Amino acid sequence: MNLTRSMPHLRAVKFAAFALMALFLLTNFTGLFFSPVFAPSVNATTQLEEMIPQDLLTSGDRNLDRIIYRAGRRHGIDPRFIHAVIWQESKYKSKAVSHAGAEGLMQLMPATARRFGCTDPSDLVSNVEAGTKYLSWLLKRFHGDVRLALAGYNAGEGAVDKYNGVPPYSETQNYVRKIVSNYGQAFHPVVPSGQATPASHLVAKEGQASLSGSFE
Repeated sequence: MNLTRSMPHLRAVKFAAFALMALFLLTNFTGLFFSPVFAPSVNATTQLEEMIPQDLLTSGDRNLDRIIYRAGRRHGIDPRFIHAVIWQESKYKSKAVSHAGAEGLMQLMPATARRFGCTDPSDLVSNVEAGTKYLSWLLKRFHGDVRLALAGYNAGEGAVDKYNGVPPYSETQNYVRKIVSNYGQAFHPVVPSGQATPASHLVAKEGQASLSGSFE
């Protein structure tokens, strides 16, 4: 009688052992419980770094806003300044071409594009990257003077040297005046690459103000 009553218990033990073995094989050979599906989809640190500050205006294109923000961080330029230049140059039109042959968002002349590594002026990343590098170079050359850097961007740094200031060209003077007015600063700190955020007092916050239509 004792042997007969112990048989169901023995079968349960065997079934439990079989189930454990099956679970082991399942998890090791299929990776079910270790699948990326169960992993966090966004790293918290990366998410914070990619959060665009609330007070930055937007082009209306989230991808372009990220491109501008990242370029600014890489080259020590306030993204607000880049936005102001792009607005004046092309109104965010990536296919814009001037009568002089300047191309893309930041209206790069062919020689300037080559000089700062832009092989395709119509490519958003390449154009913004090269234009931001040029702005960084000009700000360093003119010791953070926004007016002189902008004059150099518009008329060439040689013209700024020749006149020892903003050249007496009406186009250049209007260009400088409008961007300085929109940007709101006549001085930009010259900082090492990657330090634009602390230098410009950018604070990552949720939400974003719309910048569309706020420039002259």
